[in-house]
Amino acid sequence: MIKKHLLSLFFLGATLTASAQLDTPQTDLPNPLQKLDGTLVKNLDDWRGRRQEIAAMIQQYGIGEKPEVAPEAIKARMDGDTLIVDVTVGGETLTLKSGIHYPTTGQPPYALMIGTSMLSLPKPLFENRPIATMNYHEAQVNDYSQWKPHHERGEHNFDRLYPQLKDNGAYSQWAWGLSRLIDGLEQLGPEKTKINVKRIGVSGCSYAGKMSLFCGAFDERVALTIAQEPGGGGAASWRYNCHVDSVENLDRTDYHWFKESMREQFHGDSVYLMPYDHHELVAMICPRALLVLGNPDYRWLADESAYVSLNAARKVWSHLGIADRMGYSIVGGHPHCMLPESQYPEVGAFLDKFLLDKTDIDTDNIRIAPDFEGKIDLNKWIKY
Repeated sequence: MIKKHLLSLFFLGATLTASAQLDTPQTDLPNPLQKLDGTLVKNLDDWRGRRQEIAAMIQQYGIGEKPEVAPEAIKARMDGDTLIVDVTVGGETLTLKSGIHYPTTGQPPYALMIGTSMLSLPKPLFENRPIATMNYHEAQVNDYSQWKPHHERGEHNFDRLYPQLKDNGAYSQWAWGLSRLIDGLEQLGPEKTKINVKRIGVSGCSYAGKMSLFCGAFDERVALTIAQEPGGGGAASWRYNCHVDSVENLDRTDYHWFKESMREQFHGDSVYLMPYDHHELVAMICPRALLVLGNPDYRWLADESAYVSLNAARKVWSHLGIADRMGYSIVGGHPHCMLPESQYPEVGAFLDKFLLDKTDIDTDNIRIAPDFEGKIDLNKWIKY
């Protein structure tokens, strides 16, 4: 017998208590516009509340809590062009350092694109745009790596501050760290940082593409998220990955990134009992801007699943009359994380419109996926 799990999680000053895990399997994608009380989102105010419900479920079942930090716990300073942020919680201090590279065109305060781990978007996209760049060194928070020596769960810098959250996945901890950098930028202000905090973007590729997606979803101060080839566990749907021969489904993902309990609760066909799916993670970025870049040449990136998930998520932007703020470009013929020049126009359009506030840019039709368009029955999965 399947038991209901009561969800009670503090998020953005609100306590949400609701029946979350589904009573019966749902093979199609849950409706992101349906609130836990069964009513439907009508407007942006409704969506803000629904977004909090989704955020609470993802933390409860997927990645673990992303804790809030009191302003007085943040101490920020600039050392030349390097931003330094000290975060003190429970007598422990974690220090974040990131160098800011300023553009040679335009005037401050500048828009800022933060690379999660590194900024994999090609340099030519920034050479003639007044956008500063900065890399977020996520190992300062959680040094997990698939390829290098690392600490284990509960032993990371984040865990010194929050030992009670040692079961968290890396993506909640990494998202927490990026938010602390933005706290530092806000605290110092544009006079010291030369950065306009209303024009912040995040971008990363592969595992860092997932990171950028979680960072953008869980911090409403991020104006533009560009998730490059995020793969399974990112934009892709867990449900759809269970349906197809996917390299990375919920049973085979890297559980340093997620809570181990997610596999225990939703392994195999139990994935259909999950009360959310990753189209709702994607939708959390609404009403802000999102561009997802894919590469169908690599099966393990699960772009077929991402295509379904992205179309499901886009219905939220469409419902609110702002569909131009969400797009995708899934194009092969290039190495992993090496954006081809053919995709530069889509990226440039989102940079110009949502970081540089240019009003004459058309992003409404940036939905490019020739390998999947018209070949997948979206109605089978999206019934809302």
